[in-house]
Amino acid sequence: MTSDPVLEGRSTEIPVSQKREERLRKFRELHFKRNEARKINHQEVVEEDKRLKLPSNWEAKKARLEWELTEGQKKKECAAKGEDYDRVKLLEVTANDAERWERKKKKKNPDTGFAGYAEAQFRQYQRLTKQMRPDMDNYEKQREECGEDFHPTSNSLILGTHVPTKEGIDRMVEDVEKQIEKRSKYSRRRAHNDDADIDYINERNAKFNQKAERFYGKYTAEIKQNLERGTAV
Repeated sequence: MTSDPVLEGRSTEIPVSQKREERLRKFRELHFKRNEARKINHQEVVEEDKRLKLPSNWEAKKARLEWELTEGQKKKECAAKGEDYDRVKLLEVTANDAERWERKKKKKNPDTGFAGYAEAQFRQYQRLTKQMRPDMDNYEKQREECGEDFHPTSNSLILGTHVPTKEGIDRMVEDVEKQIEKRSKYSRRRAHNDDADIDYINERNAKFNQKAERFYGKYTAEIKQNLERGTAV
């Protein structure tokens, strides 16, 4: 039995055409994916360029604005219902969050260091007023002694009539001594040692000798002792 050459040619041509179509289809898919990736990359580059041109605190500002919008919406809803917004807001706070906020308030240090004489004076005023304890007995006593002048007016003459108590004077002296002690700890000036050897001619030379002693003292200790004893060679 002989085979037909025409049928054999067709059977060999069909797989080749199918392979070609398959390759073209894959090529079109790759081309489509490449265009999609190019488009996405371009969009990402544009978005990144926009983000870089924004201020450094834009994210915080955006979050703040969103929070304000949400808060405003909630306030309007509570006002429409006739409810107190602060009470409704507190109902959403858990016990753990409330406890954590209280701990943060206690740990917060209002004294951030020296910023100006006005701020330092205000902090000292706050500290002194917190230490004061009202003495109602003394208050009533002074009120009876002064009479109408206890609440002075522009016509009152009470200058020099007030006599501070011994307890008040002691409290002031104690506070002044605490301030002096605290101020002395902040000073970086080193106390002068009267028993130290005088091996300098002025303040600048003394500092130079101290530096030399700090770096080379352990190497020159024996030579220095020989010079002091007069046994140096």
